[in-house]
Order: sequence, then C-alpha cells, then structure tokens
Amino acid sequence: MKQTIALSVDQKRAIAKLKLLRVGALFMEPGTGKTRTALELIKSSVADYVLFMVPYRTKKNLLDEINKWGGLDQPYEIAGIQSISASDRLYTHLINRLRSAKKPFMVVDEGLLIKNDGAIRTERIIKLGKLCYYRLILNGTPISKNILDLWAQMEFLSPKILNMPLEVFKNKFLEYSVSTSPTSTREKIIATHNVEYLYSLIEPYVFEAKLKLDINNNEHDASYYIVDKESYNNTKHSLLSSIFGMNGIEFLAVTQKMQQSYSLDPGHIEKLQYLLKKINGKTIIFVKYIRTQAELTARFPQCLVLTYGKGSLGLNLQEYTNIIFYDKTWDYAQIEQAKRRIFRYGQKHNVNYYMMTGDVGLEQLINNNVKRKNHLLDVFKKASDKEKLELVNEL
Repeated sequence: MKQTIALSVDQKRAIAKLKLLRVGALFMEPGTGKTRTALELIKSSVADYVLFMVPYRTKKNLLDEINKWGGLDQPYEIAGIQSISASDRLYTHLINRLRSAKKPFMVVDEGLLIKNDGAIRTERIIKLGKLCYYRLILNGTPISKNILDLWAQMEFLSPKILNMPLEVFKNKFLEYSVSTSPTSTREKIIATHNVEYLYSLIEPYVFEAKLKLDINNNEHDASYYIVDKESYNNTKHSLLSSIFGMNGIEFLAVTQKMQQSYSLDPGHIEKLQYLLKKINGKTIIFVKYIRTQAELTARFPQCLVLTYGKGSLGLNLQEYTNIIFYDKTWDYAQIEQAKRRIFRYGQKHNVNYYMMTGDVGLEQLINNNVKRKNHLLDVFKKASDKEKLELVNEL
C-alpha cells in the first residue's frame, strides 16, 4: 500500500538540487529518508531503465521501500554490490541491459562499498556507470576513514568532477609516511591538505543531511554477572601459551569463541528478563550469534530478535521504541546502523538503548574499542609481543 507521508524539508531540498543534474550524491545520515529521495529523483527524470546496486542483504528491503512509495513507472533491476565481482554472468547481463536502454539510471546504495580503487567490484561499478545517462550515490557519510574514500565515488559519478587520476588526487590532498620491511612497503596517511578546495569541487554534485528529530534518544548501561565462566577462562588461559604464534584472524576467532561461551549464560538471560519487565514499548534485541537468536526468539516471542549483520542495515522499524544490545560487537558502524533502525523520520516517541555488559575483561575491551572506533583485529596486528600479553591479561 502506497504511503502518503509528506516529504521532509531536507528531502525537498535534495530533490530541488539534484534533479537539475544527471549525476549526484545523497550523503544523508541513516533515518533521513535517502531511499525515498532517490525514488523521487528517478520519477522526475526521463530514465527508461533503472539499475539499483545495493548490499546483497538489503535487496528485499529496497524492494519493500519501492513498493511502499508507490513503485516506479520504469522497468528496474536490483543487483547485489558484492555479486558484481563474483559473477561474470551478472556483470555481462547488466552491461547488455544498460546498453539496450536509451537513458538508464544507476543508483549505488552504500557508496563506500566502491571506495577501493583496486577492487574488481569498484572497477566494474565504474564501468557500468559510464553506460548510464544518470548516476546517483546514496550513503550515510561520504568518508569512512579518510578523504581517499571520495575518489572512487566521484570517479563513478563523473571523472570530470575531480578531473584527476588517483595518484594526482593523493599527492594533492594527502600526506603519507612510508615504512618498509623485507617483504613489503606500507603507506600511512598522516595528514590531509586542501580540504576546502576538494569540497568546492564536489559540492555542486552533493547533498548532505543530518538527522534532526524532536524526540530524545537515551542510552542506558545494563551490567550482568556471568554464572558459568569455566569455558571463558579455559579459552583465555590457552591464549597465553599460543599468543605469539597467532595471526590476527586466529586471535579474533578465539575472542569470538570466548564471547559465545557466555552468550546464553543464565546470568545474561536473567538480566534480559529483568530489562524486559522494566521497560515499556516494543523492543528489538540485537545479538551476534544465530544460536542465540533462535533461543531468545523462542523465549521472548514478544520481541524482535535480530543479528547485527542483517538487522543493522536497511530496515525501517519506527514502531519499536527500545533496542537491547544483548551481545556486544566491536564494530561501531554496526551499532550506529542498528540505532538508526528506530531513530529515524517517522518515529514519534522517545527511544531507548540498553547496552548489556558482562563482568569479564573482554566486554570492557570491546567497549573501549568501540569508543575509539577501533577494530580488535587491527589492535592485535599493531601490538608488540609485550602488548599482546597485556591484551590477554585484559581479557
């Protein structure tokens, strides 16, 4: 059924600016309605075919959004961004489909997924874009780590925007330190330059919007005690004997095993039961493990239990007013995406987030990493032998 919610001020401003262009970027924070804005831009165009490139797990969500806002008159196709590098057949099909259209429109959702200039995915998306009359990027933010993220995104929209190859871009806007070893040479960005000039180049093609709502979002700490720590402690002690022979992936796998050992601990579940009796309104529970999701769904059918991977992207869940972060994730972006499933346009009530923290060192270590927006894997890779021992002791 078509929704009749009026466009927000930001959505109207975005449409007014970008409908005059054939290329553009909607850098709109989660919850500000960038998908609907994109659909209105498509409807205002003379496109005769639309290709949506989205993260694979959000394909159904996009289809629901298209139907929610009245569908499209043009034929369209939704393809997974990750699939473009894995499937030559899909890539060839999309090339042929775009070539058969007179004025195709290509939309890339989550534009940061095309930031790596060396990836097959990036190369193919840029080549597909060259076959399109209209090109649009949708993203919550133009930059994830540094301004280098912008180059491939602008290259997709049009090489004329920056009008410089990647190496020239790097020399003009970035300063590096170089470290060498017998096996590799690494560049680390230490400073950025001429940022105002860079912004002046992209500004005509970009619309930015931050989420502004007349409601509150409140965060609450919810500590709990783990009843059975035997498996956790055994795994921790085994780390001491093998820490120096581990690579980062192996270390991360061990910490995942430690965290999973208390995911369904009686003390963890008891605290969840207490929270659900205390809070009012519909509640989402975010978990990390499929087994945990199944168990909590069976125990608490009144709640929506989601995993971070699937539930933190693409869903609009404004009828819910509470989120309980049951299992921790080291990924700051996943947490922010999850929060914006309920704190977004259309939400009419105050929302509450409950951050559950167990009484083991790993929980606090994850908290600290999230605050610093660090990946636990990166922390381990950069640590000296002494720091690795200290890391195990923190666990």
